[in-house]
Parts: sequence; C-alpha cells; structure tokens
Amino acid sequence: MKITTPLTDETIAKLKAGDKVLITGTIYTARDAAHLRLVNLINENKALPFDIKNQIIYYVGPTPAKPGQVIGSAGPTTSYRMDPYAPTLLKHGLRGMIGKGDRNQTVKDAIKKYKAVYFGAVGGAAALISKSIKKVELIAYEDLGAEAIRKLEVVDFPALVVNDIYGNDLIIDNIKKYKVDDKNE
Repeated sequence: MKITTPLTDETIAKLKAGDKVLITGTIYTARDAAHLRLVNLINENKALPFDIKNQIIYYVGPTPAKPGQVIGSAGPTTSYRMDPYAPTLLKHGLRGMIGKGDRNQTVKDAIKKYKAVYFGAVGGAAALISKSIKKVELIAYEDLGAEAIRKLEVVDFPALVVNDIYGNDLIIDNIKKYKVDDKNE
C-alpha cells in the first residue's frame, strides 16, 4: 500500500498490523538524545524545531553520505530507547514512528489513544533504505551528530505496520502463531 505524509486520520484508519507500506513525503529523524530535548521543550511550553502534528519520526542515525549520495546507510535504531518519550510526542500530534523491535505497553496504549501507527523498517537493509531517501536537510541539534534531527524527503520508503490503532501487534501475533505448545510435545 502506498501512503503519503503528512498522515491523515483516513490513512491511519486503513492501516493494519502486517500491512506492507511504501511511504512518500517528508519524515523526520530523531533518536533518544533528540527525543529528550523535544520532550523537555514540550514540558517547558517552548516551540519545537519542527511541527510534529501528523508527522512521522524515523529512529535512525545515518552514516555520512558518500560522494554522489544524499545520505549514507540509514537503517533503523532499536525503538524501545524512545519509549520513555513517545507517549508525550504522540499526545502532541505525532502520528507515526519508524524503527525496529517492539514497543512497551505504555507506547502501544498511546498509539491506540492518539490514533497513531508504529512502522517497522528492516534492520540490515540500511543501504537499500537509503536509496528511498531523496533529500536531507539538517534542522536541529547539529551538536548531536548522526542523532541530529533531519528532514528527509522519501519516495517509496519500505516499512511494515507493527502496531495499529486497533491494538494489533505484528510481533506478538507472530510469536503466538509460531510458539510451540509445551503440552503437546
């Protein structure tokens, strides 16, 4: 399924855990240090360096671009490191997150409550993912190096819906599907 950013209520309502998507539009990068700064700004009633309403944050610390490239390898970061900050950002309008691995229950509950979505990107495919990134602009926290916030323009960025607004969880559903029943061994 092809989707575009910023995310709309209609798009989010159509997405179900397990759906394969190709994202086109603007997404932002941020990891834990940047997340902490964003939440601190919210707590201090200060303006954020970009409007998070209906946006997607990709958990990535890209490598420097080689000559002729707009970005280096751009594989996903483990998402649980952003779990302490995600509910606050979702409450303030963030609608999507991209990373790898599962989320804690507080984040899953916030995804349902604030009608957002968590996408998984394939770890190990960083070079392939970077090919869908067409433009990069540093917008905040240059001092964080690879973890600075960047604005990415993407075309057909590949991802899977992991957690949807209905409480579905691709990771848990698949663990249940393949779990061996100890009683039947």
